[in-house]
Amino acid sequence: MALKESGSTLVYSSESGRITPEKKQSGSKHKSTAKPLASPPADGVVRLRRETKGRGGGTVIVITGVPGTAAEVKDLAGILKKRCGCGGTIKDGVIEIQGDHRDTLLQALQARGYKVKLAGG
Repeated sequence: MALKESGSTLVYSSESGRITPEKKQSGSKHKSTAKPLASPPADGVVRLRRETKGRGGGTVIVITGVPGTAAEVKDLAGILKKRCGCGGTIKDGVIEIQGDHRDTLLQALQARGYKVKLAGG
């Protein structure tokens, strides 16, 4: 990079720095070293867990181990949210239902033929 003859100085350049030759030659911008999330046990049991930590004091029921495709899990989450009359979301195949509705969710999942366990406190 050539500097202008007007006396200006270079403030930033991406051409040099702590770039190692291996990373520069590999062509990949960023390689993640983070471990993938641990998948829930695939034993055919749906688990209901109550969580409050990191949620601003609100209670959330986390449902893991639901078999099926992403579309089936999404449909099941919609049905469960309507049954409880509350909100929720799906993150990485895990259903989160807002509020403490473990008993209602337990009955609804058992009525659909799932083997359900209450996990956690």
